[in-house]
Amino acid sequence: MTDPMGKITEGKDLLGKIRNSLAGFLGYVDRENRREADKMLRATIAQRYEEQWSRIIDRVKGASYGYAGFFDAVRIKSDELERVYQYDAALLENAEALARAIDNVEASTETEGLPAAIRHLVSLSQEAVDAFNRREEVILETGA
Repeated sequence: MTDPMGKITEGKDLLGKIRNSLAGFLGYVDRENRREADKMLRATIAQRYEEQWSRIIDRVKGASYGYAGFFDAVRIKSDELERVYQYDAALLENAEALARAIDNVEASTETEGLPAAIRHLVSLSQEAVDAFNRREEVILETGA
C-alpha cells in the first residue's frame, strides 16, 4: 500500500515548493497535508473492511438453502431441513451477539477492558464461522 502522505505531497509544482519554503506556511501546509493523508488512509481502511464484510455476506447469501426440486438427485428430508433451519436461527442470534460485542469493543476503547472485549468478539466470530460450516456439512451429508 502506498503512503497517503507521500501521495498528497508528491508532484508539487514550483510555486507550491516556494510557498512551502516560506516561514510559517510550511507548518500550515504540513498540517493540512497530514489531515488529508489521514482522511485518505481512513477511507482506504473503511473500504478494505467493507470488502471483507461483503465477502462474508456473499457467502451467507449464496449458501444452499436446503431445497431440492422434484427431479433433483439430492433430496433433503424435513428433519434435515429442520437442522439447517436451526443453524440459520443460531446464526441470526449470533449476529445479534456480534452487534453487542462490537458495541462493547467501542465502549471499551481506551480502557483496560479493550483486549478482553476484542477477544470476546473474535471468539463470537469464530463461533459464527463454525456454525456456518456445520450448516453446510448437514446439507452435504444429505447428498451422500
